[in-house]
Amino acid sequence: MSDSGPTLKQLRYLVALADAGQFRLAAEQCGIAQPSLSVQIQNLEETVGSRLLERRRTGVILTPVGRDIVARARRVLLDVQGIVDAASVAADTLAGTVRLGVKPTLGPYLLPRVIAELQGAYPDLKLYIREDAPHELEAELIRGTHDVVLAQLPVTSADLVVERLFREPVYLAVSASHPLAARTDVGIGDLRGLPILSLTPDYHLHDQVHALCDEFGANLVRDYEGTSLDALRQMVAMDIGATFLPALYVHSEIRDNADVVALSLRERRITRSIGLVWRRTAGRAPAYRNIADIVRRVVREEFPMLIREG
Repeated sequence: MSDSGPTLKQLRYLVALADAGQFRLAAEQCGIAQPSLSVQIQNLEETVGSRLLERRRTGVILTPVGRDIVARARRVLLDVQGIVDAASVAADTLAGTVRLGVKPTLGPYLLPRVIAELQGAYPDLKLYIREDAPHELEAELIRGTHDVVLAQLPVTSADLVVERLFREPVYLAVSASHPLAARTDVGIGDLRGLPILSLTPDYHLHDQVHALCDEFGANLVRDYEGTSLDALRQMVAMDIGATFLPALYVHSEIRDNADVVALSLRERRITRSIGLVWRRTAGRAPAYRNIADIVRRVVREEFPMLIREG
């Protein structure tokens, strides 16, 4: 083992390699040549006195020691980023680059107006937006892939801070030719035995729809699972089944005389809760709360069907 410890650069490269699984991809993400990355990893292995990787033709696999060091390196890098974030807050509460993670069932319908407001209010802010699978957002936030995420609640990790933003109604969607389509709303009893389509289990909405089917006696169709809200809508239009769609999607994509009709339930208002979430150690709570305030203002002014919180 070397007398000097590993450098932050080496730790960043190791984490990038662990995430990418290949030297070529990791080097591209780090903006360096592949031989330079390989040398840095070899130097790190010499420093700690242990092999961290199994090198194979198809990529790399972490050794048990490598997995432990990668986990520790992530924590170190997050703490260092927290120091940088805390220092930047002293100069400007919302400036520089912020990496925002968002689920694809929410981002396209809400973020265009939010981004416009943020750019007007904070011209020094550079917002980098990345859509990701909902169940991955929380884990990637903890790992540092995102600085802040728009997530469906609840989020239960003690390492994260949650700022509640709004509740979004969820509607029953049926084809325009369905017997229920002629109504303005439906009762819970109308759902009994109704075939219901859902997104894949990668989405929180799948869990919510599954619970609703159990509660109301509807039949969750497992042979057809959508990979997007558009895919669900197309299957509903073909009378494969009904589904539940969130209000922002309905507001954006389902118009009068459409092939799908969205209906509310009389006895029960179904909603999903949305919040802004960040790491407790980030040190930028004032900045992120400014983003939350912008989202609430956009909701109030542009989307009256949503229920503001916080």
